[in-house]
Amino acid sequence: MGRTVRVWQRAGRRVMRSPGRPSVGRLEHRQLFWRAIARGASSEAAAAQAGVSGPVGVRWFREGGGMPTVMLAAPSGRYLCFAEREEIAILRAGGCGVREVARRLGRSPSTISRELRRNAATRGGRLDYRATTAQWHADRRARRPKLAKLAVHDKLRRYVQDRLAGVVEGPEGIAVGGPDVAWIRRREGRRKDRRWARSWSPEQISGRLRLEFPDDASMRVCHEAIYQSLFVQGRGALKRELTACLRTGRTLRVPRARARGRGKGFVTAEVMISQRPAEAADRAVPGHWEGDLILGLDSSAIGTLVERTSRFTMLLHLPPLDGRDAPRIKNGPALTGHGADAVRDAITEVIVTLPEQLRRSLTWDQGAEMAQHARLRIDTGLQVYFCDPQSPWQRGTNENTNGLLRQYFPRGTDLARHSADDLAAVAAALNTRPRKTLGWRTPAEVLDESLATAAA
Repeated sequence: MGRTVRVWQRAGRRVMRSPGRPSVGRLEHRQLFWRAIARGASSEAAAAQAGVSGPVGVRWFREGGGMPTVMLAAPSGRYLCFAEREEIAILRAGGCGVREVARRLGRSPSTISRELRRNAATRGGRLDYRATTAQWHADRRARRPKLAKLAVHDKLRRYVQDRLAGVVEGPEGIAVGGPDVAWIRRREGRRKDRRWARSWSPEQISGRLRLEFPDDASMRVCHEAIYQSLFVQGRGALKRELTACLRTGRTLRVPRARARGRGKGFVTAEVMISQRPAEAADRAVPGHWEGDLILGLDSSAIGTLVERTSRFTMLLHLPPLDGRDAPRIKNGPALTGHGADAVRDAITEVIVTLPEQLRRSLTWDQGAEMAQHARLRIDTGLQVYFCDPQSPWQRGTNENTNGLLRQYFPRGTDLARHSADDLAAVAAALNTRPRKTLGWRTPAEVLDESLATAAA
């Protein structure tokens, strides 16, 4: 017993329970994982880069709510790492003294002496040194347990919860429940009922606190802290089901790099609008087109092509494919009529009817319906370019034409009921309508003049 007491005194702590099986992935593995996530990698791919299994990576991502749980900065070298602890254990087993170990590791002898004493395994009544046990002691000591402000401040937490998830009230102050929606522990998805709540954004809540409590410094919380309390359940402040009240409805944060790269692998730097010829921008030469889809009820769609110089419009007939009402096959072909193959075929069918001088370029947004742009270029000789994300103004001519077409094809109506002849009639109506920007000439007249000039 006396020997065991002396061991406690030398180690500076009491005998502790065994750490058991070492945890999966150390700090350096988690740093590699979250750096890969920040670059846009999936959870499985990031886990492979970090040297852990795919399920472990998925679990790390969900436990962190999509946000890094460790500092991503490179270690300063001030503290011993696991590799150095392994080297210490090997050298000590080989009979090396403290100063010899310090010399080989390039560390101070006092650092090695303190490491051997404080992080030793003491359950056997001796100061045995094992790298895994030493790393466990160091990780335990490095923790900085601190409760979130929303977890300890009841008044502030109630304020945030009320503005985020409070009931919607009518003009008379009567609560309106909205549709009955059960939380399914993930995002509800598009075109489905959402929970009705006050749904202030975290940034609105944070900003409003300063106005309502100007003299109470304790009633302050930044919007990032609210997001972390929602996404990281280990903080113990707000329930994750309140994420249903966020505008996006996300239960996990999506890294920006992953969101930017989603579904747009076919867009490369060579086909961006910045590479489009300058002649397309000044509208001096005909043959440069802008395209898009207008969507209707039940995923019905009509394709639109507008020539930049003359504003001449052509409409693409995109009827639903056979089997549209059949059960959806995962990763199967699009049956709505505006999949990549259908749009490519529809553009090819109308473009090849034009003279070659009217087939110079086509500018589209980064929709998945243009994933077959390389094949389209081969079939028609039409150079395809893509706008920057969230930049519809780069296709201003097409956007304006789509607004005119809504007079004939209103939002919320089934566009699949219109035949190809119907679309041709509407296109003819637009092309024979005088336009102020054309000096009150019609698009058809301007296009005819351009062709006559090119032929002369």
